[in-house]
Amino acid sequence: MDVLTSNWSNIQSLPESYVFPLERRPGTNNIPASKDIPIINLEKIYGPERSEIVQHIIKASQDFGLFQVINHGVSRDLMDQTMRIFQDFFASPAEFKSRFYSNDLNSSCRLYTSTLNYKNETVHYWRDNLTHRCHPLEDHITHWPENPSGYRNIIGKYSIEARKFLLTMLELICEGMGLETGYFGGELSKTQLISVNHHIPCPNPSLTLGMPEHCDPNLISMLQQGNISGLQALKDGRWIGIEPLPNAFVVIPGLQLRVISNGKLSSAVHRVVTNSKESRTTIGTFLTPSSDILIRPADSVLKESSLTPLYRGYTYKEFFSMFTGNNCEAERALECFKL
Repeated sequence: MDVLTSNWSNIQSLPESYVFPLERRPGTNNIPASKDIPIINLEKIYGPERSEIVQHIIKASQDFGLFQVINHGVSRDLMDQTMRIFQDFFASPAEFKSRFYSNDLNSSCRLYTSTLNYKNETVHYWRDNLTHRCHPLEDHITHWPENPSGYRNIIGKYSIEARKFLLTMLELICEGMGLETGYFGGELSKTQLISVNHHIPCPNPSLTLGMPEHCDPNLISMLQQGNISGLQALKDGRWIGIEPLPNAFVVIPGLQLRVISNGKLSSAVHRVVTNSKESRTTIGTFLTPSSDILIRPADSVLKESSLTPLYRGYTYKEFFSMFTGNNCEAERALECFKL
């Protein structure tokens, strides 16, 4: 059988290699969407309500480690076009998609299934993933697919707008934490990835997962969910559903923000469950530090409350080496840098 699930059709039963051990299965319990997920409205961000919005962002980052953002400045038309392009990509013939299949972390564009460790996994995740680098755009766009028609033009525009939005969120977080303007610019947010997950309908969602329980290892993430549920976050020891909101982005502070804030900000543990009726495509955008930049608790954060640093300084290259060496479990990797 082709390893890419998006090449499958008429799957009537879950392959054994996708059945998780009993203790890791999501089970049949319905997890409703939480009504408590913070929603940040950026409509009046340049008015007198700015400081209130900033504090709302900080509180959401502390209490939930994620939040949804509306009126963010990225047009609904561009969001819809981008979603259609990626859905069409995954619906493309297997022969076309095979050109992009790769497990090379350094590739400007790679398509894979489950995780990058597919060959050594005992159980696979019910997803295909397309990831590509997108900043600076001119360095990477020629490595992207040319089809479906308009791919490079539309995804290029989306990449630029997504970066602008995430840098705005980082600047607001700067204000809320008392950091100097532009603290997260330059090398701390140098690398940008788009990561698109595609989950076909699953014969038995109670036995498998679309993505593992994890924290994001990067600086900050945003997710365009579409209109199909599946994202869940761990809150106070229980899973809660993150309801897709029209024209909204889910924002998740990464573990590097936790370190820079000296533990003030949290990063939500989250996972993805599958469903039996509809395909689900989501568009993630990640900002990540450059390999050699030093990451440590910010001096101004420590001075503000005479705090002792919780983490030693390290380069992102060091962190990522620990991350891959610990089976891509970000929390376990971060433990290696605690003081």
